[in-house]
Parts: sequence; C-alpha cells; structure tokens
Amino acid sequence: DEELHDVYRKTQKYAERFNTMKNPEKEHQELVDELDNLQGALTTFRKETEDGKVMELHGFEVAALMNLVATDTMVEEAVALIPSLSRFPESAVDEILDLIRSTMIRIVSYGS
Repeated sequence: DEELHDVYRKTQKYAERFNTMKNPEKEHQELVDELDNLQGALTTFRKETEDGKVMELHGFEVAALMNLVATDTMVEEAVALIPSLSRFPESAVDEILDLIRSTMIRIVSYGS
C-alpha cells in the first residue's frame, strides 16, 4: 500500500512539473476547444499527389498524432513513430506537424 502511495505521489509531482496552465479551471474549455480544433484539422487534412490522387490521414494516424504534444517533433521522428506517414511527402508531414506545433504553442500560452 505504501509503495502505491509513493508511485502516486511521484506521478502527481511529475504531472505538476509539466503542467503549464496556471488556472486549469478557467482554461479547461479553451484546452478542449484547441484539441477539438486540432483533431478536426487532422481529420480533414488532405494532400493531392502529383498524379492527382488525394491522400488523407487514417483515423489511427490522427489518434497517434494527437499524442505528439512536443513542439519540436521532426518529420523523421514522426515517421519513425507512425510509419504509415511515410506515404506522404516530407513537406506534407511537416505541414501536419506545424498544425500540432501551433496548437501546442497556443495551449502553452494559456498558462502565461
């Protein structure tokens, strides 16, 4: 039981360390809205190939990308974590990562 409490305290300390929001109650809805907007942008992301084929993200890719919260994720890292993204040109993956970066920067700014 004591071990479980120790793990809980360490987990809570870790979460508090990386929590960038100063007033989570007030900003909760803003966070939800930002994440909803990001999910919508990723779900509707389309890229046309040179031969006219329209490529879009699969649901599992959207879910995996929603978990990439780092603002410094590079194209190579994203493709390594989500290999199916390799079917997109590098510029398209970078465009996707820019959507995530801009969202995460806005979310972090709520805590400022």
